[in-house]
Amino acid sequence: MGKEVKTNAMRILDKNKISYEIINYECDEFIDGLHTAEKTGAPVEQSFKTLVMQGKSKQYYVFVVPIAEEVDLKTAAKAVSEKSVEMIHVKDITAITGYVRGGCTPLGMKKQFPTVVHESAASFSKIYISGGRIGTTIIVNPDELLSVVRGQYADIIMH
Repeated sequence: MGKEVKTNAMRILDKNKISYEIINYECDEFIDGLHTAEKTGAPVEQSFKTLVMQGKSKQYYVFVVPIAEEVDLKTAAKAVSEKSVEMIHVKDITAITGYVRGGCTPLGMKKQFPTVVHESAASFSKIYISGGRIGTTIIVNPDELLSVVRGQYADIIMH
């Protein structure tokens, strides 16, 4: 087997001396987080998806939420002091983040956008997030992830 091809996300964790694990899985196209967790055996409640939204101010934001949950746009907007936020178009993901749909991770986007991680992540010693490409999952400590992306915890899901 060849050497692991590192993604930007992995290089950033390495640079910050943050330990992580990698799960690679066979996948040729976008599948949602629930199917990814099923494939990798990752616990659903510890698996998080990365969503990129744009605020009324035109600023981009990153929201990291449990894969089985939906973002509450009102509380998400409030968490980043915006009047409103909305999802960016799928066709714009790569241009804005440098990642493809299904491989989007809060680590190592083209720019460091303000990042909010759902507060449930704080109750786990490790969470599962995209590794920066389809077919790769990174397991990382949520507090360490937060420190690298200079993010914050908030309750941003629908109840």
